[in-house]
Amino acid sequence: MSNEANQDRKAGLQTATFACGCFWGVESKFQQMEGVISTDVGYTGGTTESPTYKSVCGGGTGHAEAVEIIFDPSQVSYLDLLQRFFNMHDPTDTGDTHGGQYRAAIFYHSTDQEAAARQFAQQIQASYGRAVTTQIAPAVTFFRAEEYHQDYYKKNGGSFC
Repeated sequence: MSNEANQDRKAGLQTATFACGCFWGVESKFQQMEGVISTDVGYTGGTTESPTYKSVCGGGTGHAEAVEIIFDPSQVSYLDLLQRFFNMHDPTDTGDTHGGQYRAAIFYHSTDQEAAARQFAQQIQASYGRAVTTQIAPAVTFFRAEEYHQDYYKKNGGSFC
């Protein structure tokens, strides 16, 4: 978790981290939610220190393209974020055909987030009738992506990837 995320927690804000494909589109969809204070795109869940876009896309780092979200739980709940997240991807797709950096994952920041994510995934699995492959794992170091990736759609326009 970044130093900014630690400061935000003190202000009553919370952090959520999600991955499900190209981080530009994921970031843009979360930015549209009331109560989302800020977003950063980056890399998490891998083994390489200070990964770059090129190294992550090369597939050797183990990182996923992810979005770290600072949100105000008095305006938007973690369950609302989970709902948006699961509506962005097929939770039964392993993502292997698109490269591991595009896998779907929830990186939880608390035991409450973990419990909510696991319960929500079970509900989704029951409704789909097949296994949910979205990874649910503890948040680890989040490496902020290069500046040109931040707010990409706001800066450049475009459709969702």
